[in-house]
Amino acid sequence: MYVDAYVMAVPRDALDRYFETARNSAALWLKHGALSVTECRGDDVPLGKLTSFPRAVMATEDEVIVFSTVTYTDRTHRDAVNVLVAADPDMMTAMQDAPVDGARMIIGGFEMVVSA
Repeated sequence: MYVDAYVMAVPRDALDRYFETARNSAALWLKHGALSVTECRGDDVPLGKLTSFPRAVMATEDEVIVFSTVTYTDRTHRDAVNVLVAADPDMMTAMQDAPVDGARMIIGGFEMVVSA
């Protein structure tokens, strides 16, 4: 199993718009072969003294941390799905509406080692 993970700061007053965009984007990821998509709103995400989710994305007090994942069978599957998603004009439209500063977003791909 392979997981893409995303951490971002979303303006508190734009959360509804963000999650609407996320629902539309999730449908596209699934259409192109992703196994699952999650979107999680931070509920207990304290500001750490040295490191933390808020510090990592330079979140302000007016922003909420969002953690998202997309899962695939393996990295090859992920790479193939990403090509399809990137070429989908509906994804470009959806991303234009996303109230997120992409420069402060953390993105990474992870090979799943333990799943219980």
